[in-house]
Amino acid sequence: MRSLLGVSGAAVLVLLSGPAAYAVEADQDFTIKDPRITESSGLAASRAHPGVYWTHNDQDAPLIYGIDSRTGETVATLTMKGVGTPRDMEAISVGPDGDIYVGDIGDNRDGTWDHVWIYRFPEPRQLKDQTVTAKQYDVTYADGPRNAEALMVHPKTGRVYIASKNENTGGLYAGPERLSTAGTNVFRRVDDVPWVTDGAFSPDGGRLVLRGYFSAKEYAWKDGRLGDDGESVGAPFQGQAESVTYTRDGSALMFGSEGEGSRVVRVETDRPKPSESGGAPAPAPTSSADAQAPGTETDRGNFTVGVFVLAAATALVIGGKRLLRRG
Repeated sequence: MRSLLGVSGAAVLVLLSGPAAYAVEADQDFTIKDPRITESSGLAASRAHPGVYWTHNDQDAPLIYGIDSRTGETVATLTMKGVGTPRDMEAISVGPDGDIYVGDIGDNRDGTWDHVWIYRFPEPRQLKDQTVTAKQYDVTYADGPRNAEALMVHPKTGRVYIASKNENTGGLYAGPERLSTAGTNVFRRVDDVPWVTDGAFSPDGGRLVLRGYFSAKEYAWKDGRLGDDGESVGAPFQGQAESVTYTRDGSALMFGSEGEGSRVVRVETDRPKPSESGGAPAPAPTSSADAQAPGTETDRGNFTVGVFVLAAATALVIGGKRLLRRG
């Protein structure tokens, strides 16, 4: 009987240290724990790794961080090579091709840079620290230099848009149909926008959210322009409100801010997921390693089995104690 109790107790310990550790759901509120990330200025949901969000500091280091929303821990640090020294990285987005786009588009000199840059590289298949080779695109605006903090890649067309940051009237700028490394990419104004610190397209491409320091609006997107005046969404109050992205399935918005140990807050969109509204479902993980990441269907299945076995082990322990008392 002692051996039976020992086995049962061991099973309980294994279960508590195994699948139960993955019980926390992805895409919920989380705190960025990496002490290196003190100025999280952009946020983008990974397409290849469910529950992971890409971010970067507002600084001159070519580093991109992958954060697991289940734990707040950094699971990958990417070092971009093939690019110059960044000046003011402000935004990040993932395109329909699976590439990550980084906007080195800030201009704290009140719009005096004669050009800014966009960096682009394939999203890694494996979550680990690694060096990635990035393309660098020179960008100018048709109506002169601008300070900007929002870069959005449309999830269907792949076209890149930038929203400038202006106290009076900012502008929404559309890039060329395809970016080119051979020459300068001219972005042209297509609409007016309010004071914007970040923006993101919904996964189905039908909505565009733009946020500022104190509020955010979600706009219908039609024919490459804002389709309405926008509906206010419940943006949380954050000390340095800098970033926003949709969750991978489009069911919620994730709002981030600068500062060490900054908090990312989930806000429901009150809109159906792409698969429920007739749109394309979110893409599946791109590798077997991704499919085994914490929080995937495999782990949820393991957790369910674990709970069942845990209950059975507990019953054995209780039954064993009763037998010992009778003996």
